[in-house]
Amino acid sequence: MRIGILGIQGDFDLHRKKLEEAGVEYRIVKKAEELEGIDGIIFPGGESTTITKILKRYELDKTLREKISGGFPVFATCAGIIMLASKFEGREEEVNSLGVLDVKIHRNAYGRQRESFEVPLKVTLGSDEVEITGVFIRAPKIVEVGKDVEVLGTFEGSPVLIRQGRILAMTFHPELSEGIEIYKFFENLVKERVSNV
Repeated sequence: MRIGILGIQGDFDLHRKKLEEAGVEYRIVKKAEELEGIDGIIFPGGESTTITKILKRYELDKTLREKISGGFPVFATCAGIIMLASKFEGREEEVNSLGVLDVKIHRNAYGRQRESFEVPLKVTLGSDEVEITGVFIRAPKIVEVGKDVEVLGTFEGSPVLIRQGRILAMTFHPELSEGIEIYKFFENLVKERVSNV
């Protein structure tokens, strides 16, 4: 089993370190052909308008949309969740999302970079309730979730960690805090799909 990390923008190297800590084999993905032979993918944070342009340039957008719609596991953080969202609050003409996650997103809802913050979060991972640190940097807010979206963690009443099938998405940056619990949970989602294919 191998997990890909979308390596076109953002702090993908920190996700690599987390996978190494979890003992998971990985590959940095920058082109569509590099999706072959991987069993799931991490969408790091970054700048969603930039990610939009690069995905289109390397023809990753269509390939990823098809694969994810077919059950390909995805782990998305911050801008990653923006790239998956089906709806936005307000007009977002510069972001061409994949539209595979049934949520409505408000970009940069918590303010600018200088208004970044950390908070303890209680999240549900399978049968376990785990306390983790949520690092929010120019974070989006999930303002609406579809009927098939499971909320695994909240902050001030808003979902911050959600699951829709094999999509695990969050508005914070787990790669910037201690612990690998979320990564191990995603690893299990990927293993489930591999064993069922």
